[in-house]
Amino acid sequence: MAHRYSRYRTSAVPPAPDARGRVSAATDLRALPATPGRFRHVVSEGERLDQLAYKYYEEPLLWWHICDANPEFLSPLALLGQEPVVTTRFPLGASPGGNSPDWPKLIRALFGLAGVEDVAIEETVEYLTTIEPVEIGPRAVRKVPITQERFKRTLLVTYNNRATAAETLIEAIRAAGLEIGPPVEVGQLGRQIVIPPVRA
Repeated sequence: MAHRYSRYRTSAVPPAPDARGRVSAATDLRALPATPGRFRHVVSEGERLDQLAYKYYEEPLLWWHICDANPEFLSPLALLGQEPVVTTRFPLGASPGGNSPDWPKLIRALFGLAGVEDVAIEETVEYLTTIEPVEIGPRAVRKVPITQERFKRTLLVTYNNRATAAETLIEAIRAAGLEIGPPVEVGQLGRQIVIPPVRA
C-alpha cells in the first residue's frame, strides 16, 4: 500500500507473473500528469527539493510534484544544478602571434583528462561600426562608417567535476598556447524551474 503522499498512490497495482510463473502485485507505469496553473522559482545555491516542497506545499514529501513539472531534467540533482557532470564555458583570447591554435592537439589533450565527456568550440562574430574621417580630396574630409569583424571564441567543456577540476582544464588550455578569460559554469543556478499546484 502506497503512502498518502506517494506519487504511485493512484497507480493501478495489477498482478504480474515473474520468470517462474509466480504472480505478485506490481505497480503500473505512471504517466507524467499535466501541470496547469504553473508558476516559477529561481534556483539558488544549496537548495533542496524537500525544502522547496515544504516552502510551497508545507509538505517536504511532495518534492516529486516539482520533478514531474520539469521533465526536461533527468534527475533531481540536475533540476537544482548539483549534478557532478557540468559544462563550463572558457572564453578564449587571441593566440600568441596571431596564429591559429592547434585545435586537434588541444581537443586530444582535453579528452585525455579523466572525466571529460565533450568538447565544443563556439565562434561568434561581432560587427563593430565606427565613424572615421576619410580624406576625399585636398582639404576635404568626410566622416564615413567603417565596419570591422571581431571573432569571439569560447570553449565548452562537459566534464565530471569529481574526476577533474576546472583548474586542470585551464592548465591544459594554457599549455596549448591559448589565453583564456574567467570560466563560467553553464548550470541551473539563477534559472527558473516550474512549481506546479498540488492536486488533491
